[in-house]
Amino acid sequence: MSKKYSFGTGLIAVLLICTVLFSGCGSGGGEKKSKSTETEKATVKDNTQAVQDVKQAEKIFQALPSPLESAMLIKSAGGKFDKKYLNPVENQNKYTTNNSQALNLGIYTCDLSFASLYDQTQLIINYMNAAKKMANGLGIMDAIQQSTIDRLEENINNTQVILDIVSETFLNSNSYLSDNDQPAIATTVLVGGWIEGLYIATQLVDLNEFNGNKLVGRIIDQKLSIQILLDLLEKNKEVPNIQGLVIQMSKLKAVFDKINISAKPIRTEIDKSTNTTILRSEVTTDMSQAIFKELRDVTSEIRNSFVQ
Repeated sequence: MSKKYSFGTGLIAVLLICTVLFSGCGSGGGEKKSKSTETEKATVKDNTQAVQDVKQAEKIFQALPSPLESAMLIKSAGGKFDKKYLNPVENQNKYTTNNSQALNLGIYTCDLSFASLYDQTQLIINYMNAAKKMANGLGIMDAIQQSTIDRLEENINNTQVILDIVSETFLNSNSYLSDNDQPAIATTVLVGGWIEGLYIATQLVDLNEFNGNKLVGRIIDQKLSIQILLDLLEKNKEVPNIQGLVIQMSKLKAVFDKINISAKPIRTEIDKSTNTTILRSEVTTDMSQAIFKELRDVTSEIRNSFVQ
């Protein structure tokens, strides 16, 4: 039997991150003008391709939920806070390689976002410090400064300021990586954060209230995101650690592919309380509990391999 869910496109407004991630693939500035017409044509073609790559990267990152938005989607769908689903900060000393630190920078940022939205005061500070440790391990010295931690503690009861700090932290981390030509690491951070958001969401679903569950609807919506992640990973598949992530994400995508989705044309609604226009589309899916359980299990398997 098919299930129906309504999606507000306003919830899919994501943070802009690493919009020039692949700009390093373009030719450098200050090149001498070639005397060869063929060379000039080749240079123009290369530059055009570089611009296209940057524009494609922008589209990819704009479409992918950040760790903060993953947490927002969970809360907006009615998910309840439960500390047991977060990666314990005590695990931070286990992550000593670039790959594990990048994955868990994304994971701890997602956990930080989750704690922030539910006003978990002490956890907010703990997870910011854990994220800082991962960032320092990656050499992102300016991404999370001590002044950021101090500002967090000073505004611990101001949710909006905390969310701003979380957004700033994630943006700074990814901007540093992209500016220093480390797209594979930046992509790994994104994968870690996205998987953590999906993991928490799947763990919070009550199978006794499965039909019409808004959180299930948010999970189904990630069918698009998994392809975006694979596109990003494919651009860096020559990196050994990325190859392993491609295999894991492909396994997860195979489960998402079992979900059939059809959408009716987008309609507009006026929210009279805020005098704003909302775009909505009714999405019909035939995801069964059996497929959901498989999705939850595969997600848990991947996530646990990241945090072990």
